[in-house]
Amino acid sequence: MTRVYAVSDIHGHLDKLTAALHAAGLTDADGNWAGADARLWFLGDFFDRGPDGIGVLRYVRGLIAQAPAGAIRMLLGNHEILALGMHKFGDTFVPHDGLTLRSFERSWALNGGLDRDQELLTDEEVAWLLDQPLLALDAGNLLMHSDTSEYVEWGDTRDQINAAAHAQLHSDDIEVWWEIWRRMTSRYAFRGPSGPEVARIMLQHLGGHRIVHGHSIVADQLGIDAQFLTGPHLYADGLALGIDGGAFDGGPCLVVELEELTEALPSNS
Repeated sequence: MTRVYAVSDIHGHLDKLTAALHAAGLTDADGNWAGADARLWFLGDFFDRGPDGIGVLRYVRGLIAQAPAGAIRMLLGNHEILALGMHKFGDTFVPHDGLTLRSFERSWALNGGLDRDQELLTDEEVAWLLDQPLLALDAGNLLMHSDTSEYVEWGDTRDQINAAAHAQLHSDDIEVWWEIWRRMTSRYAFRGPSGPEVARIMLQHLGGHRIVHGHSIVADQLGIDAQFLTGPHLYADGLALGIDGGAFDGGPCLVVELEELTEALPSNS
């Protein structure tokens, strides 16, 4: 049976990623793909807050070239949107009604963007990133980067959402790009008393039986230091699985094997 794995929020920590993939048996001692029939999903945030975002991007693309077609796939995270927005628009002012000056350059700097990543990013790599989707479904798991319900602002189905976001990312409208960045930075939709119901509604509309996401550090939700985290966090009545280990904050890079879900979870699970 095919094993399905997900990893998210590497944030430039290539050393943690390579060690975690090897420990999971997905790469060999030299860092080459050894996943046999496994599938591996990257749920975004290669860039910012760590030393080598461009190195993470290039390593992942190298693995994709080694693996069977479709074995390794990527979803865009908010930091891909930020890095691409910085690359495209730089310090161009984003019009709005408030008093605070807004630009991708300012947000990129505030969010740990590195000059090196921007300097080394090629046009071919930009084009490849722009063609990656926001959502996917595998083994009954609805995969996304951000723990937000704002994905549905792009459409009613996964295909509609991916197509609409793809079209917007190929536009030259800075306000459209800024709205993508804003949506992708929102979080915590599946926490609190209403969280399970929000997750359940999204699953009903977009497919799958459990949401798997990154973006929000699991250790923060558990109230512990990231260095003590050992695994993902299942919450929202079992309908959401957070896998962001907080690699940039001293935590691990979590490579999580996903349970294959073939039927809906009970409402009180």
